[in-house]
Amino acid sequence: MSVVRRIAAPPGKLALRALVATRTAAWPAHSRLFAVGDGAGWSVEEDATHLAATAARLGYDVGPGSWARFASSQSVFLTSHFEALAPRWLDTSHRLGTAYLHGRPGTPGAPEFDEAFEALRRRPERISRVQVTHAEMHDLVVEAGVPPERVFRIPIGIDLKRFPLADPEARARSRADLGLPGGALVAGSFQKDGVGWGDGLEPKLVKGPDVLVRALERLRDLVPELHVLLTGPARGYVRGALERLGIPRVHRVARSREELAHAYHALDVYLVASRQEGGPKALLEAMATGVPVVSTRVGQAQDVIEDGIDGWLVEVEDAEALASRAAAVRDGVPAGLRDAARAKAERFALERLDPLWASLLDGFVGRGES
Repeated sequence: MSVVRRIAAPPGKLALRALVATRTAAWPAHSRLFAVGDGAGWSVEEDATHLAATAARLGYDVGPGSWARFASSQSVFLTSHFEALAPRWLDTSHRLGTAYLHGRPGTPGAPEFDEAFEALRRRPERISRVQVTHAEMHDLVVEAGVPPERVFRIPIGIDLKRFPLADPEARARSRADLGLPGGALVAGSFQKDGVGWGDGLEPKLVKGPDVLVRALERLRDLVPELHVLLTGPARGYVRGALERLGIPRVHRVARSREELAHAYHALDVYLVASRQEGGPKALLEAMATGVPVVSTRVGQAQDVIEDGIDGWLVEVEDAEALASRAAAVRDGVPAGLRDAARAKAERFALERLDPLWASLLDGFVGRGES
């Protein structure tokens, strides 16, 4: 197997185009996989990195994502369907695959969901493979005209070694590092829930930041010693709301998965308040570190969590239920819940999902010359 490695210092666009044309000219059609993110350096980009590693483990030749635009007639899997369904990809010679994790048409304030669905409905034949994580998106993609045999239900996975189970020492160390009181009830929310990549003052409503704020306001009434830990970019809406409500909070942007795990170790409970989701990825991260999760019934959460066994599920929009479940953690976590949550996360380790990805990649990517 030959894996073309990402070059450390990419040349200019024209030079890169010439380099790629020279290096790929002899490649058989569809013999290499290019896993392409959205360029934002966040979760979707990480998904592309994970897919490239998975494909390499499975014996496929993998090219660097930055080369995909300048190659021809290869297999390109885009981890954002908003990217995949743009003309710049639909009009190429590549065989295309995409993740379609969330984006219900008709969602208020999200015209991009309608635009993406219409783009898929107009040209379903251009998409050879689709990854979905739950039944709603499977049905949506099939409704758009993609044959069911091209749609693969593959859950979001987790790199377990990056998210070790917390112990009391790790908890105390994390709280000290983050300036959180040892005796506080610390609730966490680590999702990007603001529009864009700036301050995030405009709420991204599908992520439920308004529901989260309502839940935290009620939780503060139930547990006065509440502190909130936020990570992630574009959290301005939540930060501002908590400040107005007088709820103590700390916001740190984790620079690595290790720093993110360190943040999870400070938590008593993790809240997912979303209205729509593909995962969220934070669900498995929290469970892996042994943090009790209270989530709305969205995305992969409704399939992963066994209510009361390894976490809790509440209805979408139910801020009161989010708060009351989170408040119950103060009085103790049910015996075995943390261990059950860790065991559940282990079932979604990236390597354990390889057989599912093998089914998707079979026939999508050929076998290049070694």
